[in-house]
Amino acid sequence: MTGRLTEIGEGFWRVSGDFKLGGVVNLGTQASLVRLADGNYVFLDSYTLPDDVKSEVDLLTDNGRKLTAILNLHPFHTLHCEWMHEAYPDARLYGTLRHKRKLPQLPWQETLCEDSGLADKFGVDFDFKVPAGVPLVCEDEDVHFSSVLALHRSSGTIHVDDTLVYLDKGFPLSLLSMIRRVDFHPTLAKALKPHAGAADEFREWAIALGTDWAQAKRIAAAHNAVRELDTEEFPTLVGEALGRVKSVLESHRSEYG
Repeated sequence: MTGRLTEIGEGFWRVSGDFKLGGVVNLGTQASLVRLADGNYVFLDSYTLPDDVKSEVDLLTDNGRKLTAILNLHPFHTLHCEWMHEAYPDARLYGTLRHKRKLPQLPWQETLCEDSGLADKFGVDFDFKVPAGVPLVCEDEDVHFSSVLALHRSSGTIHVDDTLVYLDKGFPLSLLSMIRRVDFHPTLAKALKPHAGAADEFREWAIALGTDWAQAKRIAAAHNAVRELDTEEFPTLVGEALGRVKSVLESHRSEYG
């Protein structure tokens, strides 16, 4: 397993790791280590850290004593949660409802990552967004569209898995039309809730996301790349991504009214 720790914003480090589709095509995966305003740290999502990366994390966090929490924001990213807890057992472990159901043996906090209560605990440092018009967990568990998006206020860094994607890969992924552009995850059509108004709920949520986070400086995106942003570029990128899913939203409106 490979990985590296890179500071991409002030107080924001990204762990880039491996995730191979079918054991062959490396889509990549990520977790983020973030320094809080009080000097402590949290992880956003989990990853099994290679020894050299763990040594760097331990140096930053005083051997884990300053790592106060692990926030698992994507309901389908469960492979590394157990390792992360075993490595840092004193860090409070947060997850979505699916995390708790999938890994009931772990000592999850009562507050779910999709709950508004997460902002009560970490709102000084983060703004969290949960997509509207789509369930966090679809009945079809092959659809991994939704996740909890997090904006680290002080560095202006958006941490997001799957909901927004930005791929910067070589062949064969370089053949995809979405390469090196910010897009919504291609499973949106399958993710939209099967009722009238869901397409509009999602569109309005996306527009508000762009507006609310207009000052963001970069996106740490699923699965493998960081997109640096020009001043107030984020609303434009969200608008362009919405334009590319216009037919998906129109098709949903036609089907459900």
